[in-house]
Amino acid sequence: MAELRTQEQQVLSALESLGGSATVEQLIQACGFQESAVMRNALTLQEKNYIGIKAKIQNIIKLTPEGEKYAKDGLPERNLILATAELGGTADLQTAAKKANVTAEFIQIALGWTIRKKWATYTPQNNTLHITDTFLYQTIIPEGCDETLLKHLQQKKQEPQEDLSTELQQATEQLKKRKLLTVEPKTTRTLQITPEGKDILTETRNITLTSDARIVAPEVITQLTPNLIITGKWREKTLQKYNIEAPVAKTWPGKKHPYMQFLDEVRAKLVQLGFQEMTGTCVETSFFNFDALYVPQDHPAREASDIYYVKDPACGDISKHAQVVEHVKETHENGWKTGSTGWGYKYSLEAAQRLILRGHGTCLSARTLEAGNFEVPSKHFSIARVYRPEITDKTHLSEFNQVEGIIIDKDLNLKDLLGVLGKFAIEIAGADKIRFKPDYFPFTEPSVELSAYKEGCGWIEFGGSGIFRPEVTLPLGVKEPVIAWGLGVDRLFMMRAGIEDIRMIFSQDLSWLRKKQVT
Repeated sequence: MAELRTQEQQVLSALESLGGSATVEQLIQACGFQESAVMRNALTLQEKNYIGIKAKIQNIIKLTPEGEKYAKDGLPERNLILATAELGGTADLQTAAKKANVTAEFIQIALGWTIRKKWATYTPQNNTLHITDTFLYQTIIPEGCDETLLKHLQQKKQEPQEDLSTELQQATEQLKKRKLLTVEPKTTRTLQITPEGKDILTETRNITLTSDARIVAPEVITQLTPNLIITGKWREKTLQKYNIEAPVAKTWPGKKHPYMQFLDEVRAKLVQLGFQEMTGTCVETSFFNFDALYVPQDHPAREASDIYYVKDPACGDISKHAQVVEHVKETHENGWKTGSTGWGYKYSLEAAQRLILRGHGTCLSARTLEAGNFEVPSKHFSIARVYRPEITDKTHLSEFNQVEGIIIDKDLNLKDLLGVLGKFAIEIAGADKIRFKPDYFPFTEPSVELSAYKEGCGWIEFGGSGIFRPEVTLPLGVKEPVIAWGLGVDRLFMMRAGIEDIRMIFSQDLSWLRKKQVT
């Protein structure tokens, strides 16, 4: 005969006494066990094919403290309409609200729902509430489904939404929006005895039953304590036999976030290719974010709708870059020595000092070129968090990352740039195909936009690139050609991971995070 532990027999016996099927909650009450004990024994019995377990997810609705208050005292619109009825059917809104004990912050809410339910009309010119002719007497104002549901939950405390009528389910959504109730998913597990489970109980009928009909089996020791060893009582006990083939619970070891792991991989590959990393602060001056990159001070990208300006302090110090600032100023105004005519406006030092959250990683390239701490040839990169007031959707975030790169060398041309971008998209993003199209940026000429294609992801736009204009390099003291690019590394990861929504990168979905492979 198969062996059962004491608690397993008790759970199985209780399940039979409950008609062969019961919820975990019913078994807790029948056996007097903790929920963890019931589930632990239930899983063991399931492995032995003595019971089956079915899980059902239900949406459990409960009243919030505010909902409980309204269930007891009535909704504010109900109290308002009753007070208006007592005042003759027409009343000043403030007077009716005072009589109904509706506080100032809830008057407009009560008025809105009164009108929405068509219980009354409101005349704003004289602030008067008038009960609709249908409801001249308070006794005939019908109770709405929302009020019925409030009273129902006041008695029941909680209820599965699926068990409610269609009308009350619609009221659930209404009260949820009013924050008068909460809806939380709950998994209900039902245990059902199998034919094998009935057979094993039949075989154990020779065991003495207690007065409450629970099966009593010899005590089985699951933990060998020091006292049992010292006293020698372990010899008198039955030790639990462990099933080494039984499945164990899944464990999820700690690991680096998949996206952070990807950024480390990108960084490592660029370093291996001979690139040096550029770093800087998230708060930047408009001078390095815009002016040094030959972006005019009246450019639309500098509007408050396109960049985040720091409120306090509003300006930064650029005095130690005075000579470069002067060169940039003259370049903007008249072209300086670049061969350009400039933008032809009066340059503002105050605008150049405005502090912002950097809008792109190219400001780090400008600072690197201005510092002059590099050899020719040299290659530099940055992985920078940047900020723009974007409308969040599946391809845009207001806070994202860019991988920025520049190469400084003699005789660089567009072909060199396209080769670097193609290698980047294929080796790092795992793209199948790439394509380029002309673009425009104030600081590069020619300018190119990179897009890449991968089976299952389609075409994804990665970002812009180009060769820095003389109006950028010469004022910063650089005479050699500089090719540059700024790509959305978030989108590179989307292609690599097969993600269609950029918001998934920062998701707290543990299921998705656990499934991502550690490399």
